[in-house]
Amino acid sequence: MRLIRCPLAMLLLLALTACSSASNDELQQWMAQQKQQTFPRVKPLPEPKKFKPEDYNEASALEPFSMRKLTNALKKDGAQASINGALLAPELARRKEPLEEFPLDTIALVGSLVRDGKPVALVTVGKLLYQVRPGEYLGQSYGRVTKISETELTLREIVQDASGEWVEKMSSLQLQERLK
Repeated sequence: MRLIRCPLAMLLLLALTACSSASNDELQQWMAQQKQQTFPRVKPLPEPKKFKPEDYNEASALEPFSMRKLTNALKKDGAQASINGALLAPELARRKEPLEEFPLDTIALVGSLVRDGKPVALVTVGKLLYQVRPGEYLGQSYGRVTKISETELTLREIVQDASGEWVEKMSSLQLQERLK
């Protein structure tokens, strides 16, 4: 049986080799024909723009590194620093209160009451309840309580704007109802 398989395998291998060379020649001819018929379409490059140098007209303007310009800039910064200092200096000189270590968005107003004729707000931070009176501070932006009503606690904060200047901003906490 082994003697029959060997010549049969050789015959099959020879037949496959003959088929592959014939189809390979046809493929080569078709590729050559397609190559002759195909022409690349390349757009021509545009002409480069002419460079036209411009004259320097700013010779009479203020020199960027002059002492006069530096002096004007320092005066402006000094004036702004004194305005910022007047707003921020009292806040930096006083002692911090316990509720100033928490961000304002973690503090929730859960109620209010009147004690000795003065309004008192009840706020929670985490699971702790605090009493807050007008004039006290809370939040990390020097927030001072200015008004307490039944449904709202209003405070004045000192924050930096986009240009880095310290400005006053009014914020409020709304009454939060607890879910059971």
